[in-house]
Amino acid sequence: MNEAEFIAALRALATSPAARGLLDDAAVLTPPPGRDLVLTHDMIAEGVHYLASDPAADVAWKLVAVNLSDLAAKGADPVGVLLGYPLGVPEWNAAFLEGLREALAHFAVPLLGGDTITAAGPRTLGLTAIGSVPAGGAPSRTGAQAGDDLWVCGTIGDAGLGLRIARGEIAGAPSLLAAYRRPVPLLAEGRALAPLAHATADVSDGLLIDATRIAAASGLAIAIDLATIPRSSEASALSGDDTAARLAAATAGDDYALLAAAAPEAAEAIAAIPGCVRVGRFAVGAGLSLSDDGTPVPVPSRLGYLHGSACQ
Repeated sequence: MNEAEFIAALRALATSPAARGLLDDAAVLTPPPGRDLVLTHDMIAEGVHYLASDPAADVAWKLVAVNLSDLAAKGADPVGVLLGYPLGVPEWNAAFLEGLREALAHFAVPLLGGDTITAAGPRTLGLTAIGSVPAGGAPSRTGAQAGDDLWVCGTIGDAGLGLRIARGEIAGAPSLLAAYRRPVPLLAEGRALAPLAHATADVSDGLLIDATRIAAASGLAIAIDLATIPRSSEASALSGDDTAARLAAATAGDDYALLAAAAPEAAEAIAAIPGCVRVGRFAVGAGLSLSDDGTPVPVPSRLGYLHGSACQ
């Protein structure tokens, strides 16, 4: 499958008028009236974000999902995506296209364009996702206030166990493997959460590191109770529910849950959003403190994923 054949296959997915049939070098997008555009770009690399043995269709799904998760964290509706793709083995290209088709259809987001190249070695793929929010309605990481609660929407730690299953290190429930290979961005939850929150982010690198980033960006300290972190029944059954298991979940990353800092007055409304749980509080100061059901826990040296290491 050469570049022309690959782009021809992509045309079947690029049905939005903004894509111009992939016959142009750029898409033309008209912003919805009264809304801001939200743009994000994430790359995923073989050996860093996914395993060489992961199915190509799942890699395509994950590429779309991790970018849409950034939109979810801002409460945005997806408008379209632009793909950066390195052509490779024809069978892998074909399987990737099928996974891309599935993801775009599942999340109702159009392909608007992108670029293809020929590249050797481990694959690195990029996607730009575009979304829209009501004007002024996208919270940033910098808006948390002292006294705000920290909320998590979604479960923590499933993908970390799923990676271990994919590597053959352990056996576990199919849902855990799916959490690693086919994460689901919480778009509806993000839309409900954004108007109630002072600051938001998604959990890509790990709950502790991503919560600490909100605190640092807002010039605050953050305290988290590990006992309150939402974990799936499958994860608890596989790895236990003690402090060590909770800490492993909170530092594993790849969860694509949502984080929000919100005033205590918003607690009732946020608690009504499915899957949202209060796990901590922001305060004057700096740094992270941990407890487990009231017992202080030392802060680990590794809070989550940092680039520069092998696939975790």
